[in-house]
Amino acid sequence: MDALTFLNTQSSPIRLAVIDDDGFPIVCSLWFILNDDHILCATHASAKIIRVLKKNPHCAFEVSINEMPYKGVRGKALASLEKDSGGHVLEQLLERYVGSSQPSLTKWLLSRSQDEYAIRLDIKTMSTWDFSERMQGK
Repeated sequence: MDALTFLNTQSSPIRLAVIDDDGFPIVCSLWFILNDDHILCATHASAKIIRVLKKNPHCAFEVSINEMPYKGVRGKALASLEKDSGGHVLEQLLERYVGSSQPSLTKWLLSRSQDEYAIRLDIKTMSTWDFSERMQGK
């Protein structure tokens, strides 16, 4: 399984793991898009994940399928944050995950875009798993 192809076609959210101030990991699920060789997410400036990443940009991620046969991609990355006040990343995420199915949600999220951050994940390591062969016939 090709990791970049999987990330480009999989629409389940990314699970982003970071280390909180107390030394314990926390996990946050976010919408994502693959942009060349890095991953882009977006969230509001008030989100805890933004505060944590400002202090420590080291993170881990996973994107996987929750139904059999299980497969996915996981890795480590360095996160960088950038204001997305124009909502450019958010618009791409909305197109991928919502489309035209929920116009009121889209309108509300875009109305807050002046306080939006783009999270860029520069991938350091990445691996895949695919249990399709093992789970055939189950």
